[in-house]
Amino acid sequence: MQKQWRSFLLGWIIILIGSVLAHSIQTSGDIRIKDVRFNGADGNVLSAYLYIPPGVTAATPAPGILAVHGYINSREVQSGFAIEFARRGYVVLAMDQAGHGYSDAPAFANGFGGPAGLAYLRSLDIVDKDNIGLEGHSMGGWTILAAATAYPDDYKSMVLEGSSVGGGRSAPGTTHWPRNVAVVYSQFDEFSASMWQVPKGSDAKDSANLKTMFGSATAVNIGQVYGNIDAGTARVLYSPPVTHPGDHISRTAIGHSLDWFAQTLEGGTPLPANDQIWMYKELGTLIAMIGFVLLLCGSFNALLGMPTFANLAKTPESFAYSQRDKRWWLVAALSAVIPVATFYPFMGWGGQLFGASALLPQSISSQVAFWGVMNGILFTIIGLIIRAQAVQFSNSIGKMLLISLATVASGYSAVLMADFFFQIDFRFWFVGIKPLNLMLFQIMLVYLLPFTVFFLLALRALHGGLSVAGDSAAKQYASNILALMGGFLVFLILQYGSLFLSGFLLTPAQPLNTIVMLQFVPLLTIVGVISTYTYRRTASYLPGAFINALFVSCYVVAGQATQFPVN
Repeated sequence: MQKQWRSFLLGWIIILIGSVLAHSIQTSGDIRIKDVRFNGADGNVLSAYLYIPPGVTAATPAPGILAVHGYINSREVQSGFAIEFARRGYVVLAMDQAGHGYSDAPAFANGFGGPAGLAYLRSLDIVDKDNIGLEGHSMGGWTILAAATAYPDDYKSMVLEGSSVGGGRSAPGTTHWPRNVAVVYSQFDEFSASMWQVPKGSDAKDSANLKTMFGSATAVNIGQVYGNIDAGTARVLYSPPVTHPGDHISRTAIGHSLDWFAQTLEGGTPLPANDQIWMYKELGTLIAMIGFVLLLCGSFNALLGMPTFANLAKTPESFAYSQRDKRWWLVAALSAVIPVATFYPFMGWGGQLFGASALLPQSISSQVAFWGVMNGILFTIIGLIIRAQAVQFSNSIGKMLLISLATVASGYSAVLMADFFFQIDFRFWFVGIKPLNLMLFQIMLVYLLPFTVFFLLALRALHGGLSVAGDSAAKQYASNILALMGGFLVFLILQYGSLFLSGFLLTPAQPLNTIVMLQFVPLLTIVGVISTYTYRRTASYLPGAFINALFVSCYVVAGQATQFPVN
């Protein structure tokens, strides 16, 4: 019995260690964090974390900063910035854009929620209304620009991280608007063509749009302050050596924002820009995420030992191949190549066929679901054409579904507790596992169907078409994980190798979907671990399919933009 519960208990211990570490970092120096809601336009409710430094009261107000994430992200992604701002004595409102996280849909509406966010920050009596900064990454930059348009005299300076002015997303930049703006645009930003109309991120200094805002007839000098801070016309360009999403985990990019607010806002607690601790929170939430995966496996194993589910326990006795021959390698290669080769076209077709609607309210989720179902069908066809030895599966559907639901419920309880007690989710970078509110839960139930179809087809093909007799546990895990995510890993290495060497992606017209693809490597690794773990203990692909369908549906829906409100 003790061995049966070992992974379950270890999962909880690892989650606790990671959660305590992450929480201690984000509350370092007695910073308080409040989960707040406030009213936006049209009665929509917006969500944010409010970071309050020690000693800040109505009698001793502090400078305030509105910090906003980019498209298909949430407030937690800006925590690196928020933590460092708060450590320097700023009151920070890290908000969920409209239609993101826990803010009401639709996305893109009402200035992305930016004007309401600035109005709420200014309404707080603990904020010095003469010293307010705005910081936004990517679409979050357009959010703070919308706030600056609505309230042109209600902020003092801003930082555009991987973002831009004009282009139909905001008013064009001039030498007087926005006020005191720092542009932090990375050398390897994937969106240079659409953001600043230049071929490469490192060419932002040559952008006609940027030069107009800086009042310069020649290329903008990186690090040089143009204009005058006291007059509100100051401008500066920084160019850290990272990618667009890399801004979130770059000490350099975060340091530039700290430098700019130190120059343009009065008050706070001076600290060197290189004095940063946010990365230890990232480590903590990563540890918690690893513990979450271990908890799912441990919960399944513990449940399997209970009388209700004991008859599901079975060791696989039949395999697709007795050894890895040419046919196995052909199927493995196809399994790795086809999902990558179909990714961009299927995402595009999925957007055209389904996009976002009242039934399927999240555009990216619809595209990923379409890609998944189509690949599940392709995997099944491959299995029918390239036949392996017949594999006998254990197929007690009712109990398999029940144990899967109980397993996910156990893991989800840990997500809820981490959110309630420690105000964190399980994440690294922009890959995060977070709780669903009622709206997101309703949306998740819609997308659960196509993701269940995908995992039923894909994992049956995986275990029925690539299992090899005599493989050790380590070889089974490695083989299955590589079959699921190996193609994406290789392609992304080539993709970003090209970006770092030449300044261009291999697919320069697909920056957004390339960033979406980055998530597939860790996500499919987790899928491979869970599906292999459950298959080895039940000789069935069903529990792995059900658990992963639930887990991935929750993950995808919680992290995407919702374009249509759900009643």
